[in-house]
Amino acid sequence: MERISIKGPYNFEQVLSRLALDPLNQIDQQERSVQVPLIVDGDKYVVKVTSTGTIEEPAFEVSGKTNQAVVFRLREIFQWVQPLNDIHAHFRHTDLAPIFKEHMGTPLVLDFDPYNCLLKCIVHQQLNLKFAHTLTQRFVTTFGTEVNGVYFYPDPERLARVKIEELRELQFSGRKAEYVIGVAQAIVEGKLELHKLHEKTDDEIMEELVKIKGIGPWTVQNFLVFGLGRPNLFPIADIGLQNALKKLYNMDRKPTKEEMEGYKQSWEPYASYASLYLWRSIE
Repeated sequence: MERISIKGPYNFEQVLSRLALDPLNQIDQQERSVQVPLIVDGDKYVVKVTSTGTIEEPAFEVSGKTNQAVVFRLREIFQWVQPLNDIHAHFRHTDLAPIFKEHMGTPLVLDFDPYNCLLKCIVHQQLNLKFAHTLTQRFVTTFGTEVNGVYFYPDPERLARVKIEELRELQFSGRKAEYVIGVAQAIVEGKLELHKLHEKTDDEIMEELVKIKGIGPWTVQNFLVFGLGRPNLFPIADIGLQNALKKLYNMDRKPTKEEMEGYKQSWEPYASYASLYLWRSIE
């Protein structure tokens, strides 16, 4: 068992609350724990992360089969490497100060794997959140792999062989089915090397990914935030952000693109955290 302590504030209850929105995640709110499926160096691991500390003095226990690479990946996913004090200080003098105070210590937790994140972003396109999670759950439990009661997304080799008709049976649209299969095929064929994207800039990743059928700017921006943990993204086309800003500013309409561009200027270089806390304000 690994024991990890980090600098506060860090609110693991907020982490679990957001992870619990996805029915695939195995959460125990009472125990303050989550089962995490990881693929590290080609091997599958299921590790349990349990909070044993407080918001001010965060501490965690990691149980299950672990090694240095697994713990390193957990530090990335749960953003234990990113102290939140400076970020909260930045937003203390902005319009988002009340939201940051309400959700103090909420980190920008990543999806458990960048590949999962990209597929999930495609599945979630133009769907309401509840059905998007339901559809993702059907997809993963049908074509993925179960280890100790925890599901892994179908690996690219498996997904590349799936037929569009099989996804249509789960209520995928024909186009969405084509898109997720196409991503898997691009990975199998070596046209998309996800493991190398972290070496590139946001703009370089945007330029590369939008060339793939079915991936637009909104998908890439969400992937940059929740797949790679980039700190300064604000997906202006996101309906949830539009609704959150409408609520924040008591507007009788959604904000325009120009208005949203103006708002985000005072939130940089932490616009991703502005996005996260605005989403939390309406979830």
